[in-house]
Amino acid sequence: MKKLLLSCFLATLFLFSGITHIHADEYLRVGMEAAYAPFNWTQDDDSNGAVPIEGTNQYANGYDVQIAKKIAEGLDKKLIVVKTTWTGLIPALTSGKIDMIAAGMSPTEERKKEIAFSDSYYTSRPVIVVSKSGDYANATSLDDFSGAKLTSQQGVYLYNLIDQINGAVKETAMGDFNQMRQALQSGIIDGYISERPDAISAENANSDFKMIAFADGKGFTTSASDTAIAVGLRKNDTEMLAKVNSILAGISEDERVHLMDKMIDEQPAEQASDSADSNFFSEVWTIFKNNWDQFLRGAGVTLFISIIGTVVGLVIGLLIGVYRTAPKAGNKVLAALQTLFGWVLNVYIEVFRGTPMIVQAMVIYYGTAQAFGISIDRILAAVVIVSINTGAYMSEIVRGGIFAVDKGQFEAATALGFTHGQTMRKIVLPQVVRNILPATGNEFVINIKDTSVLNVISVVELYFSGNTVATQTYQYFQTFTIIAIIYFVLTFTVTRILRFIERRFDADTYTTGANQNQTMEVR
Repeated sequence: MKKLLLSCFLATLFLFSGITHIHADEYLRVGMEAAYAPFNWTQDDDSNGAVPIEGTNQYANGYDVQIAKKIAEGLDKKLIVVKTTWTGLIPALTSGKIDMIAAGMSPTEERKKEIAFSDSYYTSRPVIVVSKSGDYANATSLDDFSGAKLTSQQGVYLYNLIDQINGAVKETAMGDFNQMRQALQSGIIDGYISERPDAISAENANSDFKMIAFADGKGFTTSASDTAIAVGLRKNDTEMLAKVNSILAGISEDERVHLMDKMIDEQPAEQASDSADSNFFSEVWTIFKNNWDQFLRGAGVTLFISIIGTVVGLVIGLLIGVYRTAPKAGNKVLAALQTLFGWVLNVYIEVFRGTPMIVQAMVIYYGTAQAFGISIDRILAAVVIVSINTGAYMSEIVRGGIFAVDKGQFEAATALGFTHGQTMRKIVLPQVVRNILPATGNEFVINIKDTSVLNVISVVELYFSGNTVATQTYQYFQTFTIIAIIYFVLTFTVTRILRFIERRFDADTYTTGANQNQTMEVR
């Protein structure tokens, strides 16, 4: 156990030593999804004016990025992109994790209640993306979509536009446009509402997609606040707002149109297989061969967080288990404090076992910064989240393991004059550790899979890395097949290692028992 903890500590130092700390006075930290071409996307190099993404060796480019570069230059700062999920953008801004949002975001009245917006730097036009071979490929008006299963992104005005189509089936909103493209390609939906630049990107990237644009009077009715796209800023930051508006005013309309056309031409296209007669498996191999380093880094972060989280969670569980089985103190004050602390532990256990880890991640990472001004590194926050979540579950597992030990052993230890701590350390816990090994291994496997929810705080784990590859290749099923295989390899390997450790424990126990019997026979 000591060697394992030391290894984890050294791994932590190694990981955090490679993190680049961004100083607010030197960099302009701009939040975006980096997965919404041509507004923003992720790429592997700095070609065509791309800028680095914080915490990775990748780069972001797109219309939003180029506008943000002009703003950064006007503010005499360097631009760095903080890749964040759509739902995490506003919490990241209000908590101070980023300085502004440039992510194709419209200044709706609902959003204005939370953040401030600059003047518009682009005006969007809603369209519908459908399958070229589907029933709605020849649609020309909204009336033609009666009966169609339609959706759009969660939290954007586009989703509400479905209500303007009589007879349309309004499917559940999706997290991002990658999910919608997957749903459309698989036939789950008939189409999704998007903006014209994104729809052009979808057409260029996938020959099965078609953009349905509408003539005047036959399309959607929208407001100026819906179709405008602006920079999101923190409320009451009037000085920054004035500077950003001044910089945007210096960008002419012709320059903006030219920039958008340029980004549409430079956006990533669907990766082609090396062979003309490619199949699903050859496409999977091509994606893995071209992006294995991203998958490897993501798997490494996933393993790191799950290993540290499981070990620390086990220690927390053992400590709580020992404390909760301790006898009441003789002093009344100490007994009262002991009871009070027991209630605190019960609250901790119930809260962290009763709430999803994704909610805990949002509260701990963004909430602590917004409420208390405490800025936590996202990797450190991820380790803390997984650790305390695991600790809550392990405390109950340990408690069950302690109760499984025969009461006669406690009584015998008391008769021999052992203290509660000695009884636990020398008699009970060695048995408990062996008894809870299967449950601990199960928690480890769960943690490997549950790290995927940490993408909401921009942790570049395996799922986040794989999703980035999917946005670059536009081959979603092939990419997620690779992700599934890697997760299976990780969990299968961990399971086999833990089974080996269990057998070693059993062998050591058998050898110890045999030696004790031989000693008794000699006596």
